[in-house]
Amino acid sequence: MQPIATLASLIPIVAATAAVAGGQPVDRSGKTQTGVASYYGAHHAGKTTASGAPMTPGSLTAASPNLPLGAKAKVTNRDTGKSVQVTVTDRGPYAKGRILDVSTKAAEALGMKEDGVAPVTVDPVEPAPRP
Repeated sequence: MQPIATLASLIPIVAATAAVAGGQPVDRSGKTQTGVASYYGAHHAGKTTASGAPMTPGSLTAASPNLPLGAKAKVTNRDTGKSVQVTVTDRGPYAKGRILDVSTKAAEALGMKEDGVAPVTVDPVEPAPRP
């Protein structure tokens, strides 16, 4: 008879799985990223994020495919020069060519809500604690 796996034996498996988002390894390098950001639509409000917290449009949060959950980053709209600090609480975006989804409040602060997307620079400012 095979022994049943204990919770303690599964923790390394869960940690390894959490270290990969959308096929991308978690990036703890602190390097600046550039690309296109979009923002969460109203239909995402209240849905559970990858961090376990509900998506709150009025918070300064973001989804990243590779920044660690809990990391803080300065996001700058390259068209307007406006910046905001967000906390990574979710995985995504899943639209091709996008590097970040921001909350509605962050989109407003960045001046990108009307267009829905903007060219951005993402500068990690505070790493997340290691799992």
